[in-house]
Amino acid sequence: MNGIDKEHPDYTASQALWRMYRDLYAGGEQMRANAAFYLTPRQREPVDVYNERLSRVYYENYIGSIIDWYAATLFRREPIVITGGEDEAGRRFLSKFTEDCDRRGSSLTEFFKRRLIETLVCGSSYVLIDFPRTKKRPGSRAEEEACGASRAYLVEYSPEQVTNWSLDEQGSFEWVVVRTERRVSKGPGGETKRIRQWTYYDRERFEQYVQESGGGKPGGIQKTASGPHALATLRRVPLFRMEVPKGLWLMNKAASLQLEHFNKSNALSWALTMGLFAMPVVYTDREWNQIVGESYYIQLGPEDRFGWTEPEGRVFQVAADNLRRLQEEMYRVCYLLSQAGGSFSSRSLQSGLSKQRDFAITQEVLRAYGDVVKDMMKTILRAIVAVREDDVTVDVSGLDDFDIGDFSSDLADAERLLNLGIASPTLREQVFKKLAFKYLCDVSQEVKEHIAREIEASEAPTES
Repeated sequence: MNGIDKEHPDYTASQALWRMYRDLYAGGEQMRANAAFYLTPRQREPVDVYNERLSRVYYENYIGSIIDWYAATLFRREPIVITGGEDEAGRRFLSKFTEDCDRRGSSLTEFFKRRLIETLVCGSSYVLIDFPRTKKRPGSRAEEEACGASRAYLVEYSPEQVTNWSLDEQGSFEWVVVRTERRVSKGPGGETKRIRQWTYYDRERFEQYVQESGGGKPGGIQKTASGPHALATLRRVPLFRMEVPKGLWLMNKAASLQLEHFNKSNALSWALTMGLFAMPVVYTDREWNQIVGESYYIQLGPEDRFGWTEPEGRVFQVAADNLRRLQEEMYRVCYLLSQAGGSFSSRSLQSGLSKQRDFAITQEVLRAYGDVVKDMMKTILRAIVAVREDDVTVDVSGLDDFDIGDFSSDLADAERLLNLGIASPTLREQVFKKLAFKYLCDVSQEVKEHIAREIEASEAPTES
């Protein structure tokens, strides 16, 4: 296939933005190593002074903590995967799949928590559905199960790895190109090679291309594999994009504020440091040729005066106030004003009800993120069930409780609902499942499945 290494215009335009957003999120040594991209030099600033400021640079990472807080709070209780149907083999597969969805030991919760963080940093993230490749095509479902060919798994990709694509009128992929890169070496003293791999997917087939580069010379691009992909029977590209609306893309909302805070805080730090090394000033009409230093002394005439240059501090106070305002603004645009501190610290004296009201906006944002994650989970799980041809129904619930209340309030609400006397066994069954899964959110999916079947059996209507 010609042009496999071509890039989509949107991809090319976003590379610098993604690099900056990853640096702002990671902070630490990664930010220090790339500080020259973000620390703005003063007008006509000497190079040696700017380099010294670079060597002293530091970074207060607010946006990284905000994004991690959202991910941790949203996934405090695991999402609930609800399966139905009489296909026990399909339900057992989904139970195992939720415990290890990527063949690397990641649970479905861990996997999608990483995908959410990626989405909040870069605006989108990608998930690929794949099946193990076998040398011989299985002749039956039993052979598929025996050789592991039906063991679906997920692969996570970042926006930097999805280099080219085309969308149909509904916004679904018509085709897409994924590029990965790794370095291999034959032993400690061997030559290191860079291996780039492009994989093209359309609605039915995939094609794989590889380029090996070593010694500073790029090699040719060779086609290494092709054939039907995991979702070929559904005529669907197996790559799924998870994204949030622009208004909920936290890094995009706060990046400029975080950069301004970075430059202002380092400027204030530099000014304070320079203020500690005050310069001597001698007021005299005589010719001055004495050497001044820590181990010298000076001799002054009767009318001469001596002093030190020292900043008065007013600009320092203005700068400190501006830094606090930038910090509060970062929390405000990320819908976390109650956690901003500073002039908002008086909120800590509020009652529990007032805190819940202040937290209402944050709760709505968390629910919006929860809806994005649940929709992505349902889409992927249902696609896997469809391509495996399991007679199983799948739904995902949860990600809507953020520890504002406690479990006793949930129990009280459920009890009042059931005491209304609504003649619906299905209602009782769903209420019991939700309470059980919420209380036992950290148990394995297999145990949850067993509990669900027992509840279904106990609530099933009996024949007279």
